[in-house]
Amino acid sequence: MIEASTTTFWNGLGQLLAGRTFTDLTHAFHPGQPHFPAFPNEIREAVFDLEKGDGFTAHRYSIIGQWGTHVDPPSHFIRGGRTLDQIPATDMILPLVILDISARVSTNNDATPTMDDIREWERRNGEVPAGSFVALRTGWSHRWPDADAMANKDREGVSHTPGWSRDVLSFLIEERSITAVGHEQTDTDPGLATSRQDFSLETYVLAQDRWQIELLANLDDLPEWGAAVIATWPKPLRGSGFPARVFAIH
Repeated sequence: MIEASTTTFWNGLGQLLAGRTFTDLTHAFHPGQPHFPAFPNEIREAVFDLEKGDGFTAHRYSIIGQWGTHVDPPSHFIRGGRTLDQIPATDMILPLVILDISARVSTNNDATPTMDDIREWERRNGEVPAGSFVALRTGWSHRWPDADAMANKDREGVSHTPGWSRDVLSFLIEERSITAVGHEQTDTDPGLATSRQDFSLETYVLAQDRWQIELLANLDDLPEWGAAVIATWPKPLRGSGFPARVFAIH
């Protein structure tokens, strides 16, 4: 009975996935890549190396949890918040909403989403569904892996990068009950805020027991509605962040 049931499920899933597009939303991480300036660089060492005559290759990776395309659980900012091992696997496949402000970012690097963007999205597609993953499309991932272009600092050292806005996040979380958010930039908060050490938007998201994915890629290859996102990561006990592998099916 178990084998027949499994076969039936796989056959049905295979038919559903046939002809679909799989879009990788993940940057391959490496030493020297863009990252939060207070974090150390990656150190990678070949402990065993086929090229040196060993029987296999195995690397030791020394990285901060928030490295490359990564997941932030509530415990990253919130004392007592859920850790990575406490986020259920059922939350790792979600309906994907793309909120696109890339045209505005192209003329204003400090742009953030507005409630008009939400109203227009819902006029076209209906209400943002509860349990969704909402990703902010800004086009910023095209600057990867140029660290200076990602930070985009002016002569005074102020970073000019897009980010989220409090009214949009509050609406999505409190009125639409979304599960998670994601974005292409290094931070949830726009550069004008992070330059003065203001991370209030990230704090808000994680304080609402939501999680997020930072440094997403290839969002411009996705429809604004109708895709599913799959976000996975390792399961460190009491983990506060880790590189993630994220992709969309559409």
